[in-house]
Amino acid sequence: MTITDGLARPVIRSLATIAFATSAAPILADAIDENAPAIDFDLSEPHKDWLAFAEQPVPAAEPGYGPSLPATPAAEEPNGQRLSFGRQVGAIKWELGAALVWVTGTNIAKVNREGGRRFHFQDEGWFGKDTINLGMDKLTHAWNTYWITDMIEARIRRKTGATNAGLTAASLSMGVMLYAELWDAHKKSSGFSFQDIAMNASGAGFSLLRNAVPGLDRKLDFRLLLIPNKDIYTPSGTRHYRQMRYLFALKLAGFEGLEDSPLRFVELHAGYRATGFTAKEEARGDPRRRRPFIGIGLNLNELFFPSRPSGWAGRAASEALQYVQVPYTAYHAD
Repeated sequence: MTITDGLARPVIRSLATIAFATSAAPILADAIDENAPAIDFDLSEPHKDWLAFAEQPVPAAEPGYGPSLPATPAAEEPNGQRLSFGRQVGAIKWELGAALVWVTGTNIAKVNREGGRRFHFQDEGWFGKDTINLGMDKLTHAWNTYWITDMIEARIRRKTGATNAGLTAASLSMGVMLYAELWDAHKKSSGFSFQDIAMNASGAGFSLLRNAVPGLDRKLDFRLLLIPNKDIYTPSGTRHYRQMRYLFALKLAGFEGLEDSPLRFVELHAGYRATGFTAKEEARGDPRRRRPFIGIGLNLNELFFPSRPSGWAGRAASEALQYVQVPYTAYHAD
């Protein structure tokens, strides 16, 4: 007998048994009388008690004592989480690199134009009458760091969803501005100024505050207003700072109860400008004057972009209006 014969015989017997059971099943089913009385097994009393107990529904489990097991934490979404400083920087490495290239290029041109010297410090003062620009350059430092911080934070949030992007953005913007200050330290017309560093920190701090307090960005902007001169725009020197006004704009549209009223188009302004410090003004004998001002303005964002624009051009214009005041759209009194 081969191995095949030894395996075949049990298989044949099993198949024959299954075939017989299948053919006999209908015959047995027909033999059952559905109207016959059910067989009543005479169980003893203890067995009946056990059967009745088994048929009872199982009660719900009582809550146990002691500390419960910790729930399995839900998987974190990619957005809305705290990320490390390195991951956030890595997400905007190209943007950060472009900013450093821009700072390098513009400052190389300035050093070549004005002449360079060894690293040195310079006490530039704050807003005193003996300062070169009566403090307008200091507000420029604050405003530049402010909008750079805002842009970096928005970029990090868009690319990573990090909830702690504010501190990273402030650190990076301060780093970019510190790099620019190191270039100033090698210029004949300036030097490394701790006043500039302090104003950079104030701009980054205001950005942090404005983005951290819910709804504050809807209520308050820090803007630059450039008044055109005969050249339209002067890129450097005292005439450059003479064109500038810096202001805080309180937007009534951001307050509950006013967002649907005509007052949503109104802004209240408070700011600072200075006069009398350009060469032409000094030659005329004009007094050097620091000019705080207040005023009222038109909320152009509420007028032209009441809802978030869908196109990139509209979004860019809407963003720019948070940082730049369009000339002749407000009345200011010194």
